[in-house]
Amino acid sequence: MPNLDITANQTQTNDNITSNLDNILSPTDRFSDRHIGPNSQEVDKMLKVLGFSTLDQLMDAAVPKAIRLSKPLNLPEAQSEYAALAQLKSIASKNQIFRSYIGMGYYDCITPPVIQRNILENPGWYTAYTPYQAEIAQGRLEALLNYQTMIVELTGLEIANASLLDEGTAAAEAMSMSYGLCKNKKANAFFVDSHCHPQTIEVIKTRAYPLDIELIIADHRFFDFDTEIFGALLQYPATDGSLYDYRTFIETAHDQGAVVTVAADPLSLALLTPPGEFGADIAVGSTQRFGVPLGYGGPHAAYFATKEAYKRQIPGRIVGVSKDAQGNPALRLALQTREQHIRREKATSNICTAQVLLAVIAGMYGVYHGAKGIKNIAQRIHKLTVILAKGLNKLSYTINDEPFFDTVKVGVGDASAKAVIKAAAERKINLRLYKEGVLCISLDETTTVHDVIELWQIFAAKDELPFTVKEIVQQVNFDFPIFFKRTSNYLTDPVFNQHHSESELLRYLHQLENKDLALNTSMIPLGSCTMKLNAAAEMMPVTWPEFGKLHPFAPLSQTEGYQILFQQLEEWLGEITGFDGISLQPNAGSQGEYAGLQVIRQYHESRGETNRNICLIPESAHGTNPASAVMSGMKVVAVKCDKDGNIDIADLEKKAEKHAENLGALMVTYPSTHGVFEEGIIDICNIIHRHGGQVYMDGANMNAQVGLCRPADFGADVCHLNLHKTFCIPHGGGGPGMGPIGVKEHLIPFLPTTNIEKYTNPDSNGNVETSIGAISAAPWGSSSILAISWMYIAMMGEKGLTDATKVAILNANYMASRLADYYPILFKGASGCVAHECIIDLRPLKKQAGVEVDDIAKRLMDFGFHAPTVSWPVIGTMMVEPTESEDLDELDRFCDAMITIYHEVDAIANGTIDPNNNPLKNAPHTAQAVICGDWERPYSREKAAYPAPWTKEYKFWPVVGRIDNAYGDRNLVCSCEGMDAYKED
Repeated sequence: MPNLDITANQTQTNDNITSNLDNILSPTDRFSDRHIGPNSQEVDKMLKVLGFSTLDQLMDAAVPKAIRLSKPLNLPEAQSEYAALAQLKSIASKNQIFRSYIGMGYYDCITPPVIQRNILENPGWYTAYTPYQAEIAQGRLEALLNYQTMIVELTGLEIANASLLDEGTAAAEAMSMSYGLCKNKKANAFFVDSHCHPQTIEVIKTRAYPLDIELIIADHRFFDFDTEIFGALLQYPATDGSLYDYRTFIETAHDQGAVVTVAADPLSLALLTPPGEFGADIAVGSTQRFGVPLGYGGPHAAYFATKEAYKRQIPGRIVGVSKDAQGNPALRLALQTREQHIRREKATSNICTAQVLLAVIAGMYGVYHGAKGIKNIAQRIHKLTVILAKGLNKLSYTINDEPFFDTVKVGVGDASAKAVIKAAAERKINLRLYKEGVLCISLDETTTVHDVIELWQIFAAKDELPFTVKEIVQQVNFDFPIFFKRTSNYLTDPVFNQHHSESELLRYLHQLENKDLALNTSMIPLGSCTMKLNAAAEMMPVTWPEFGKLHPFAPLSQTEGYQILFQQLEEWLGEITGFDGISLQPNAGSQGEYAGLQVIRQYHESRGETNRNICLIPESAHGTNPASAVMSGMKVVAVKCDKDGNIDIADLEKKAEKHAENLGALMVTYPSTHGVFEEGIIDICNIIHRHGGQVYMDGANMNAQVGLCRPADFGADVCHLNLHKTFCIPHGGGGPGMGPIGVKEHLIPFLPTTNIEKYTNPDSNGNVETSIGAISAAPWGSSSILAISWMYIAMMGEKGLTDATKVAILNANYMASRLADYYPILFKGASGCVAHECIIDLRPLKKQAGVEVDDIAKRLMDFGFHAPTVSWPVIGTMMVEPTESEDLDELDRFCDAMITIYHEVDAIANGTIDPNNNPLKNAPHTAQAVICGDWERPYSREKAAYPAPWTKEYKFWPVVGRIDNAYGDRNLVCSCEGMDAYKED
């Protein structure tokens, strides 16, 4: 017995030691406590309101038992912010920062520190949402208007959009637009000049295939137009740096009715004749070198400019000028492009986002430098390139026959090429092997005279040179041939000529930031958009040089850190979703949809079932779903929803059976677009599989699944993941985004290719026969922002991620409960619960008081809130998604605002307030409207401006009143010139 007591005491002592050791070794500050808004007391309070004792009880009620995970996710233990940053820094240090003279549309550049600190690293810019509520997004919209103006003036065309994803996909969008514009309907071929960037050609191949577009890839100089073409793509300057006079080719193409696109380097256009002046119908390109880091491929803003006549066909979004209720100039997204995907299967593009944050940076780069500064940068690069070329020629190397801007094509012979590349690598320099025996060297804004000398030394194979820089400069001519010399002005608007000092730009940026409501102001409760915390620790690595300064086509041996990051993130996402393979390449949700459907199509074709092209899509689906299906060469068949908002399984069964022979896929969102966990999801997936189809799951609502269930486990074959939603990449005011896809094992062979050797080694057979090809221009999409999601998962761990999901569902149910007495909750699950979002029905208010959903959206601005998702997926409703990051006080503030608004509506209904002159119809109230002039409204100034107690503590003022969208659409003006004209009016 004494021995047993000793053993027991010893065990207890060991347990105490272990317990104390755990306490000592565990982080003192858990990141999940920072990320998840409600504390344990607030969680208990909300559960009590809902009638549940624990979070698990709520999960059991809200999430169908049949799909619940049986064991926790197998993920690494959560790390503190400090530890995760240290580990990621160690991984990043494995990347080698070489000076890359590879070019191909990607260049090292200088991000002005005032722009880096005040835009790229500023949550006031990167946490904002897409500017659908324009009255509280005037800063972003003005910055984008500057960007559009810059692009219009540099390209010599008449209208530009607010950016696209990258140069390759912008060129593909131009192909699709040209296909629709061409009046010669017999033409089914698209000409691509072989001098285009190879990654652009690869993306166009991917996009052309499902549409049965014939591609003609050839040298434009020898194309005799024996095949009728609907469009053509030319590179300016060409990928090898050469400048070609395209006028004759363009004239001939136009004679055939073809639409011509020129992919142009915007910096070169400071010196060169712009595409619009030599006949181009469309111009595309990348604005990366306007202050945006390389980031191993992204994110970067692509530009798209065209003629005024094509303004109704342009893809993406356009910022246009209109006026507000007081007649002041105001900006908003132009109607015809605000949501092209409302056209659903009739859409010509599935793009529903832009690269706003990056476009803002590029536009502000233009504002900061102005026309003179941009021209000076371009001239310096060109002069250094000419000096480099002359020196190489002196060293007996063959140089371009054609004129060039920043890229020298050097003939060295096959053996010498390998020796030169090796010698360059020893000096931490990357050169491009263009073709056998030929190298290309592209200079950039960071290049110095010393760099030019070092390049000469590499080619001379010795440090002693037979000439000096001074001698070379005396022998060169820096002028372009007369045709190529730009004579027209650009960047003439005052905004590009008054912010050239840091003080001026700093104040301008601050003024614009203050016009926008972002997550640093209040919650943004947008359904389906998951506006959660973008933590500072997650954002910091984005601007580390180890991630930011790598060229996307640098040798893999230099990018070991990135490869580790990719591998770990793929493993984690695979574990979270249950999928066997992950592709990180799609750089937007729309790209993920397209990639997933292409994988499914390729799978069917590999089995000889090319007929399987029917895509079933619920009527409630997001508009990008049918648009993506059509772009993938599929035919859309709509599936009904029942009265509860679920997929009508009987109708699904009927249509799956009807189209069984040709059924390709079902596109389904889960939890449903209506914000509930459908009980029949397993049966839905089984129906599709039984009839030979594949299940594509839209991952927009993955924030309700992480740690609770996995799409691959309950039947999905493919799923795209919005990393800018569930996994904390910020929305950036409308971009960047990331939409990687997960697939089951049988679909892995068809994932997008990431073999970069096919771009950098012309002898490499980089194409994988079964792959769908390239989806984006860079092999891993917007690589640099993947670090954000890595940090989020690393700091949250399995428990933190699962808790976040539970609290997201708790917050949504709490808000639904608080608002249910005032606004009907449109859809609920079988247990009476919603998922992570809910739809509140505002349609009765129109009958009661003539109040529209937009009136409530605008009135919320007076309370300091961004409206939830308006009129989608049901017209006249709002979809509310609080996320897990908002604490109870913020949830209650929003609910209190909505309840106060309800009482304002009630006052209209009972005749207390004028139905046409009231706080809702006049919202939002600007400071100018409230303070200046006589007040002749039948409610007080205080009621207008300070409708809730918290607004007196901190007031966010909309800077414009309600915007007249119809006026702007009737008078479409999309450049700074419009703002000036309206101000004069």
